[in-house]
Amino acid sequence: MSTITRTLSNLWRVGIRDYWHQLNAIGDTKAGTLIGTDRFGNKYFENNEELPLRTRWVDYKQHDFDAAHIEPGWHAWISYAVDKPPTEDPLLAYRRRPWEDTDAKTIPNYTATRGAYKPYSTVKSKITMWEPTAVERK
Repeated sequence: MSTITRTLSNLWRVGIRDYWHQLNAIGDTKAGTLIGTDRFGNKYFENNEELPLRTRWVDYKQHDFDAAHIEPGWHAWISYAVDKPPTEDPLLAYRRRPWEDTDAKTIPNYTATRGAYKPYSTVKSKITMWEPTAVERK
């Protein structure tokens, strides 16, 4: 949470619509310059007046966002691995590989869902369960 003066100044900068959107999405209000937009519609912002390591953030297009919705170049920029965003650095810019699908989609993160990967073994177990056998009474 932030101070009331910071919250009011951000309300003045971003407007009421974006103010409520930010409160519902990230729980805080931030004002900054739009650095770029990726192919999924996510918007990336930067404000160097914020606290250190909180100067860059992403506004996801979808409400049920996942970290897999960020492209690798933008992920490197938002995590401070590189200084230039993909809009300024041609090495980080997205280029479709020949083996990729033509439509822009991501593979969702299935962790903790029914679709999560569950490894299994094809080797016969070395330990067997004890199965009791009961003899009929006479």
